[in-house]
Amino acid sequence: MRLRSMFSAAASAALLSTLLIGCDPGSKTGSPTASNTTSTSTSTSTSTSSDSSAGGSAGTRAMPTVDGNKISGDTIPIGVVASLSGSLLPWGQDELKGAQLAVAEVNAAGGINGKKIDLKYEDSQSKAEQGKSAAEKLISEGVVGLVGEVASGITAQIAQAAFEKGIPVVAVGATKTTLTDIGANVFRVCYTDDFQGPVMATFAYKELGLRNIAVITDKKQPYSTFLSDKFSEYFKKLGGNIVDQEFYQTDDTQFKGILTNIKAKTPDGLFMSGYFPEVGPLARQAVEVGIKVPMLGGDGWDSKDILNGGGQAIVGSYFCNHYNNLEDRPVVKDFLAKWQKAYGGLPGTTMGALGYDAMMVTCEALKNDKSNDSKGLILALNDVENYHGVSGDITLKGNNGNPPKRALVVQLSPGVGGNGQKFVKAYEHSDIQ
Repeated sequence: MRLRSMFSAAASAALLSTLLIGCDPGSKTGSPTASNTTSTSTSTSTSTSSDSSAGGSAGTRAMPTVDGNKISGDTIPIGVVASLSGSLLPWGQDELKGAQLAVAEVNAAGGINGKKIDLKYEDSQSKAEQGKSAAEKLISEGVVGLVGEVASGITAQIAQAAFEKGIPVVAVGATKTTLTDIGANVFRVCYTDDFQGPVMATFAYKELGLRNIAVITDKKQPYSTFLSDKFSEYFKKLGGNIVDQEFYQTDDTQFKGILTNIKAKTPDGLFMSGYFPEVGPLARQAVEVGIKVPMLGGDGWDSKDILNGGGQAIVGSYFCNHYNNLEDRPVVKDFLAKWQKAYGGLPGTTMGALGYDAMMVTCEALKNDKSNDSKGLILALNDVENYHGVSGDITLKGNNGNPPKRALVVQLSPGVGGNGQKFVKAYEHSDIQ
């Protein structure tokens, strides 16, 4: 079913009421409340150069040559594209809830320059082409900026469509390093695969003492192929060996053929760079064929659903993530208190915190949008500096859309932290040579 709605000032008030009086049982499902929307058309163009005439700087990336949509009326329309159906649903639900929580907070404080945020959203259905269509629809309805998505393949389609219309995009969890090369309109609040690949290679080599790892890649996902490459490069740089590389495709369910190949190479560890729907069964079948070694992966594992798919086989495995519910930082405790009042329980994935941060960064930039349009918002986003987010400090200024974020290694531990993730070790950029 296709989900479509608008999160307006009225909806913000409703969520704020929930924040103040406690948990609303109906909100646990993540199902949005429908209301009417308005539409605005936009013009198309391609980009050839950067521009800083409205203040700020686009950096070294190409700037769209159209101004995008204008802010008019009493509200500021911002769009969210999220996987509200399909295999990536756990991420999409948390992304949207995080964004809605941020909007409720901003609107309760009076909005931006006297105007309330009007949140509109569309379902990508966990598919790249549908993500593009969703972005185009939101742009046609007049949003001045977009938040989303999580999967790099989906986000790339959104970013390209937005570039052609002059609309900024703040990605939530899309880590493929080259994503922001699409244009100066593309930003993210997460780290990149250039960082998390070496982080996991360093952890495997130095903390676990692994030397001979087999790598398993989802060749259908740009995220997975890029992350596998970055992990392998750095692991070999440290002195380790990649003893085998095997491939599968999204939605595959039977992996014993490639796992039998791997077993013959006698690895002392497995690195699986895909997403949680396939990684769980991969881990289970690996143990079934007799591979009993430490398993590692990237932030694509971030869902408690991976424990359902992998069972006991994946318990104790390690992966890279952006944030942890058990962190002791005050901003995390404050965020979780708001989340519990609004939705009950704790976020099931990190995308709740990242969705919140992505929307908050967008709102922070809106305060400095001097031309009251999408072009001004792009330039203001390029100037964001030292925003203290739930997932860590975010600086976009001078970084071509890629904030230098720390990364966490977590261990899958059922019953811990509301999502089965136990904090193990944090890595700063200075820790990776």
